[in-house]
Amino acid sequence: MPVDYSGTWDIVSNVNFEEYMIALGIDYATRKIAVMLKPQKVIEQNGDCFTIRTFSTFKNLECSFKIGEEFKEVTKGMDNRTCQSVVNWENDKLVCVQKGVKKNRGWTHWIEGDELHLELTCEDKVCKQIYKRTL
Repeated sequence: MPVDYSGTWDIVSNVNFEEYMIALGIDYATRKIAVMLKPQKVIEQNGDCFTIRTFSTFKNLECSFKIGEEFKEVTKGMDNRTCQSVVNWENDKLVCVQKGVKKNRGWTHWIEGDELHLELTCEDKVCKQIYKRTL
Protein backbone atom coordinates (compact mmCIF):
# COMPACT_ATOMS: atom_id res chain seq x y z
CA MET A 1 0.00 0.00 0.00
CA PRO A 2 1.49 3.36 -1.00
CA VAL A 3 2.10 6.06 1.57
CA ASP A 4 -0.84 8.34 2.50
CA TYR A 5 -0.11 11.94 1.49
CA SER A 6 -3.43 13.29 2.80
CA GLY A 7 -3.14 16.24 5.13
CA THR A 8 -2.31 19.90 5.51
CA TRP A 9 1.32 20.91 5.08
CA ASP A 10 3.04 24.26 5.81
CA ILE A 11 6.28 25.24 4.08
CA VAL A 12 9.39 25.44 6.27
CA SER A 13 12.18 25.48 3.66
CA ASN A 14 12.39 26.73 0.05
CA VAL A 15 15.83 26.41 -1.56
CA ASN A 16 16.67 27.65 -5.09
CA PHE A 17 13.09 28.75 -5.85
CA GLU A 18 14.08 31.96 -7.65
CA GLU A 19 16.52 30.13 -9.96
CA TYR A 20 13.79 27.61 -10.76
CA MET A 21 11.39 30.46 -11.63
CA ILE A 22 14.06 32.09 -13.84
CA ALA A 23 14.33 28.79 -15.76
CA LEU A 24 10.54 28.92 -16.25
CA GLY A 25 10.81 32.48 -17.61
CA ILE A 26 8.80 34.10 -14.81
CA ASP A 27 9.09 37.89 -14.69
CA TYR A 28 11.14 39.74 -12.05
CA ALA A 29 8.23 41.27 -10.10
CA THR A 30 6.37 37.96 -9.78
CA ARG A 31 9.57 36.19 -8.67
CA LYS A 32 10.20 38.77 -5.95
CA ILE A 33 6.67 38.32 -4.58
CA ALA A 34 6.74 34.51 -4.88
CA VAL A 35 9.97 34.03 -2.90
CA MET A 36 8.40 35.86 0.06
CA LEU A 37 5.33 33.60 0.24
CA LYS A 38 4.75 30.86 2.81
CA PRO A 39 2.39 28.50 0.95
CA GLN A 40 0.30 25.78 2.50
CA LYS A 41 -0.53 22.53 0.70
CA VAL A 42 -3.69 20.54 1.31
CA ILE A 43 -3.52 17.07 -0.21
CA GLU A 44 -6.53 14.79 -0.61
CA GLN A 45 -5.72 11.23 -1.58
CA ASN A 46 -8.26 8.55 -2.39
CA GLY A 47 -6.32 5.50 -3.53
CA ASP A 48 -4.55 6.57 -6.73
CA CYS A 49 -6.59 9.78 -7.13
CA PHE A 50 -5.10 13.02 -5.81
CA THR A 51 -6.06 16.65 -5.44
CA ILE A 52 -3.28 18.98 -4.38
CA ARG A 53 -4.30 22.51 -3.41
CA THR A 54 -1.69 25.17 -2.73
CA PHE A 55 -2.77 28.29 -0.86
CA SER A 56 -0.88 31.56 -0.44
CA THR A 57 -1.70 35.24 0.01
CA PHE A 58 -0.81 35.79 -3.68
CA LYS A 59 -2.37 32.88 -5.61
CA ASN A 60 -4.18 29.63 -4.97
CA LEU A 61 -3.57 26.60 -7.19
CA GLU A 62 -5.23 23.23 -7.64
CA CYS A 63 -4.09 20.11 -9.46
CA SER A 64 -6.09 16.86 -9.66
CA PHE A 65 -4.82 13.65 -11.22
CA LYS A 66 -4.95 9.86 -11.19
CA ILE A 67 -1.72 7.88 -10.99
CA GLY A 68 -0.57 6.67 -14.42
CA GLU A 69 -3.09 8.72 -16.45
CA GLU A 70 -1.73 11.50 -18.64
CA PHE A 71 -3.59 14.80 -18.31
CA LYS A 72 -3.49 18.27 -19.83
CA GLU A 73 -2.14 20.72 -17.26
CA VAL A 74 -2.06 24.49 -17.45
CA THR A 75 0.62 25.64 -15.05
CA LYS A 76 -1.56 28.51 -13.87
CA GLY A 77 0.12 30.53 -11.19
CA MET A 78 3.59 29.75 -12.47
CA ASP A 79 4.37 30.27 -16.16
CA ASN A 80 0.85 29.66 -17.56
CA ARG A 81 2.05 27.09 -20.08
CA THR A 82 0.13 24.03 -21.19
CA CYS A 83 1.87 20.70 -20.83
CA GLN A 84 1.01 17.02 -20.86
CA SER A 85 1.65 15.64 -17.40
CA VAL A 86 1.67 12.18 -15.88
CA VAL A 87 2.26 11.21 -12.25
CA ASN A 88 3.50 7.76 -11.27
CA TRP A 89 4.58 5.99 -8.12
CA GLU A 90 8.30 5.29 -7.80
CA ASN A 91 8.34 3.29 -4.58
CA ASP A 92 6.69 5.74 -2.10
CA LYS A 93 7.49 8.83 -4.18
CA LEU A 94 5.07 10.66 -6.47
CA VAL A 95 6.95 11.56 -9.66
CA CYS A 96 5.43 13.94 -12.23
CA VAL A 97 6.82 14.41 -15.73
CA GLN A 98 5.57 17.54 -17.51
CA LYS A 99 6.07 17.52 -21.31
CA GLY A 100 5.93 20.90 -22.98
CA VAL A 101 8.04 23.86 -24.07
CA LYS A 102 10.53 23.57 -21.19
CA LYS A 103 12.87 20.57 -21.06
CA ASN A 104 13.40 18.31 -18.04
CA ARG A 105 10.34 19.68 -16.26
CA GLY A 106 8.47 18.02 -13.42
CA TRP A 107 8.31 17.41 -9.70
CA THR A 108 8.76 14.71 -7.08
CA HIS A 109 6.97 14.46 -3.71
CA TRP A 110 7.92 12.15 -0.86
CA ILE A 111 7.36 11.93 2.89
CA GLU A 112 9.99 11.52 5.60
CA GLY A 113 8.48 11.43 9.09
CA ASP A 114 6.23 14.50 9.43
CA GLU A 115 7.88 16.27 6.46
CA LEU A 116 6.63 16.46 2.89
CA HIS A 117 9.51 16.98 0.46
CA LEU A 118 9.04 18.51 -2.99
CA GLU A 119 11.66 18.83 -5.71
CA LEU A 120 10.68 21.03 -8.64
CA THR A 121 12.78 20.66 -11.80
CA CYS A 122 13.03 22.79 -14.93
CA GLU A 123 15.89 22.42 -17.38
CA ASP A 124 19.02 22.31 -15.17
CA LYS A 125 17.47 24.02 -12.10
CA VAL A 126 16.14 22.20 -9.05
CA CYS A 127 14.16 23.79 -6.23
CA LYS A 128 13.89 21.85 -2.96
CA GLN A 129 10.99 22.57 -0.64
CA ILE A 130 10.08 21.02 2.71
CA TYR A 131 6.63 21.18 4.32
CA LYS A 132 5.64 20.13 7.86
CA ARG A 133 2.37 18.34 8.53
CA THR A 134 -0.03 20.52 10.49
CA LEU A 135 -3.25 18.46 10.36
